[in-house]
Amino acid sequence: MAEIKDPENTIIMTLKGGDVVIELLADVAPKHAARMKELARAGKYDNVAFHRVIDGFMAQTGDVEHANMAQNYNPGRAGTGGSDLPDLPAEFSKLPHDRGTLGAARSSNPNSANSQFFINFKDNHFLNGQYTVYGRVLSGMDHVDAIQRGEPPANPDRMIAVKVAADV
Repeated sequence: MAEIKDPENTIIMTLKGGDVVIELLADVAPKHAARMKELARAGKYDNVAFHRVIDGFMAQTGDVEHANMAQNYNPGRAGTGGSDLPDLPAEFSKLPHDRGTLGAARSSNPNSANSQFFINFKDNHFLNGQYTVYGRVLSGMDHVDAIQRGEPPANPDRMIAVKVAADV
């Protein structure tokens, strides 16, 4: 596991293969980083499926409304929901969508991000300036690379647990 320098802005996401350590970029996208920590601390991301996983592109998850595999997983609706919190304003920056970065998933409205996010499998610079980048994988990218592919995957992988490192 990567050395954790800022536990308050570090997420530990447990996947089937092991832990993924994510640095939240609170200085660049404070509202998005705060939202991820809030939902992680409330246990909302635990058991949520990766509902859209495109080989060579990204893995999307975070639909706490329709994709919790322990409570309410609905493959037909997964990806259409968020949390019961208000949508977030875009926090665009000059940070590129490089391999291992987290981007805020949203509708066509730039200010519609809520709880969903994606992790880039490769550099996806065509997304630059269009989706908020608010984190990066520090270690465990091999576990992300192993996530079951599909839209939705036939047997989706899930985030087993998502915790703020300061709380572990």
